[in-house]
Amino acid sequence: MERTSSSTWVKGVAEMFASQGIDVPRLFRTVGLDIQLLDRSEARFGADKVSELWELAVAWSGNASLGMDPELTSRYVNFDVVGYAMLSSPTLRAGLENLSRYLALISDAATFELCPDGKNCWLGLGHTGNTRRVPRQRQEYGLLSLLTLCRWLTQRDVRTLAAEFTFPDPEDVRPYRVAFDCPLRFGQPATRLLLATEDLDASIPSRNPSMFKLHERVMQERLTSLGNARLSYRVSAEIIRRLDAGEPRREDIASSLALTQRTLQRRLHAERTSFQQLLDEARRELARKYMTEDRITLGQVAYMLGFVDESNFFRAFKRWFGVPPGQYRQRLEVEREITA
Repeated sequence: MERTSSSTWVKGVAEMFASQGIDVPRLFRTVGLDIQLLDRSEARFGADKVSELWELAVAWSGNASLGMDPELTSRYVNFDVVGYAMLSSPTLRAGLENLSRYLALISDAATFELCPDGKNCWLGLGHTGNTRRVPRQRQEYGLLSLLTLCRWLTQRDVRTLAAEFTFPDPEDVRPYRVAFDCPLRFGQPATRLLLATEDLDASIPSRNPSMFKLHERVMQERLTSLGNARLSYRVSAEIIRRLDAGEPRREDIASSLALTQRTLQRRLHAERTSFQQLLDEARRELARKYMTEDRITLGQVAYMLGFVDESNFFRAFKRWFGVPPGQYRQRLEVEREITA
């Protein structure tokens, strides 16, 4: 299944590009995308094509920190119906949990999870299902958009305690300091923000249970139209969300979806798949993504995929790709040198 982003989200990104002097119509033509689709709310853009847009926009602008500006995210980011549903949620934490549940409407190439850390909590943002390397600017713009969203929902100055990025230190760290105003760490296993519990538990002033139910019906209908209402998709999303805490158990996934194990097994069988197959496919897809990040060690990849030890990871990796992970990464490096 091709991963895609909504036209609403991409339109916001395109408008941000235009505000920075980038010739957006030419950009879309060069990438091979129909710019008219931006005005069709039901349209979707392939994940790899969105990455191409970012790569070219950065190259044409000469700005390695393109989009790393809170004013730009405040002005151009659009979470569409998901954002309005979050606006009707009781607390920021509940709103973010709804974002995780309905993120596919914005982009089913993105992943989002909340990871408790003592009294605080990490908000992790990633990408999956891309066959090409995701530009750092695309990921970092997404993370800043997430912080902007938290402030918009709560109408308070939500403060980040720390920000981590998978990419190495940028040449100019100043835009990051201005954007996040907190300790920054680069070359980390994940791109994420650390928020305090008091911010996550903050009430959303516009909370409205009746309005949320209305938005939820709309979101469910849209998921159905995307084909993401299939149980196998929801199970895969839950698996991906839980993997870095260890191999997910089938009974836990079933419980999170309000199903018995028997019902989960029967319905997955009707969709011609199984829990174990979905777990294996999720690991393979994430492994392909993580292996493109040189700063993530093989041991860290094994951990992030929920393997209890590296030997199990190595065996699974060779089954997926035909070569050991070290050799696979060397091949990627050679390919990058050739295309550089």
